[in-house]
Amino acid sequence: MISSPENPIIKHIKQLTKRKMREQYQEYIIEGVRIIKDAWENEKTLKQILFCDELYETAGGEELLENLQQKGMASYKIPVQLFKELSDTQNPQGIMAVVSMDIHSMEEILNRPQGFYIILDRIQDPGNMGTIIRTADAAGADAIFITKGSVDLYNSKTIRATMGSIFHVPILSTGTTSETIDILKANGIKIVTTSLEGEKYYFEVDYKGLCGIIVGNEANGVQHEDMMASDILVKIPMPGKAESLNASVAASIVMYEAVRQRVKI
Repeated sequence: MISSPENPIIKHIKQLTKRKMREQYQEYIIEGVRIIKDAWENEKTLKQILFCDELYETAGGEELLENLQQKGMASYKIPVQLFKELSDTQNPQGIMAVVSMDIHSMEEILNRPQGFYIILDRIQDPGNMGTIIRTADAAGADAIFITKGSVDLYNSKTIRATMGSIFHVPILSTGTTSETIDILKANGIKIVTTSLEGEKYYFEVDYKGLCGIIVGNEANGVQHEDMMASDILVKIPMPGKAESLNASVAASIVMYEAVRQRVKI
């Protein structure tokens, strides 16, 4: 039982609301029954678990807590009001946990004979990033690269938008998009970039074999030099009057053409 906001564990969790401290400790916070269950089932390291009486009114909450405690995971009950002060949601489910970040290396990720990769180029909106990660997970991507200038992967809104996919697919923060392209191309990976300047429609391109798809910044798309460094520029037909598509929607369209071509039926 913890009741004081001055408790070291509570202070540590408050620190983890800041990106700088998350990066320093290589830890982040997840909240809610579903995502904590997903983390546990995917064998992620849950370092501390905080809960309050609200958990017993949440479907599956008590069962989850019992399972975690049976596994010997450290859990602390705190007052409802203190939990609400720490929570980032409007309707807290009464449970949160500190999770260790997964650390992956390029060597580990690029050692795939038919690797399928997604590169997020300075994506700014947490909802877009989370949705793209969720879609990439569903599409069977081997890894996701987040380039410099993107929103923080461990932003609470991003984590919620992934719906647990953050635990299913390797995600690496890299340097600039140009640096990331250079590394991937040096490893024989074909780079496909969506652009209004594309000479081919997205469904006219071969996505089989080693392939990486770049998803551009919401406001400005992919920078000119990065488009020039890509192997293929593709466009999505838009016979209507809209000037552009949402970044996550465009990413989903192209990813699922790759799935169509690569899937073995």
